[in-house]
Amino acid sequence: MAPQIATASSFLFVPANRPERYVKALDSGADAVIVDLEDAVALPQKEQARETLARWLREQGPQPRLWVRINAADTVWHGEDLMTFSALSMAGIVLPKAEDPKSLSAIARRLGPGRGLIALIESAAGLAAMREIAAVPGVQRLAFGSIDAQVDLGMQCGPEEEELTHFRIEMVMASRLGGIAPPIDGVTTDFNDDAFLARMVQRARRLGFGAKLCIHPRQVEGVRRGFMPSEQELAWAGAVMAAVRASDGGAISLEGKMIDKPVILQAEKFLHQAGLLSD
Repeated sequence: MAPQIATASSFLFVPANRPERYVKALDSGADAVIVDLEDAVALPQKEQARETLARWLREQGPQPRLWVRINAADTVWHGEDLMTFSALSMAGIVLPKAEDPKSLSAIARRLGPGRGLIALIESAAGLAAMREIAAVPGVQRLAFGSIDAQVDLGMQCGPEEEELTHFRIEMVMASRLGGIAPPIDGVTTDFNDDAFLARMVQRARRLGFGAKLCIHPRQVEGVRRGFMPSEQELAWAGAVMAAVRASDGGAISLEGKMIDKPVILQAEKFLHQAGLLSD
């Protein structure tokens, strides 16, 4: 598995045809960087962008936090993209328009155990196949291409995309049933509104997502902070574990509420996330 893919919460996009931004993106504090060969690169620049990124990777050596979003399986660039980057040392590949479990399985086999595969779900077909996709060996996380999904479905969503809540919950379900890490939520296009971004991160976290795609470096810190437990949650978790230690195996309560196994597991999760509890 790609290093720490299961716990990464911030995934920052950078255009493949802007090599001067690669290192800046890696230095941004993002848990992972996705160099984009798809939407960020104009059609006439696809081959040059691929060559630029491949040359940079060969010169720089292993990049365990760098992912490449290749072009979709139904494009003329897909095969060469896959052949080029499956031979290079990096975190793995992000597949856009992920819809076919068999295609994903073939890509995962080609990448081998040393690199990861993220399936970007952004169409009706992809949404319908999420559970099968999440069960493909080698697929490590699902990501939500919420803007493309709206277009494909003919939806007119408001700024907070309440209309997509059902699909987000289904993506969390698919990830859990597939035994993979919580999914990665879609982008927030306004990178100047920190308060709005914070609300969108909290919404994603409440629904069960574990990460978010970022389109600008200034979003990274807000995303990373938003997926961490709050001070209040950590204080609660500490009180729960203190009550457990003091219980001597008997019934446990805290502030008049019973503490059972699910509550203890949630407290442990918060403390693990904050690095306050070891495995």
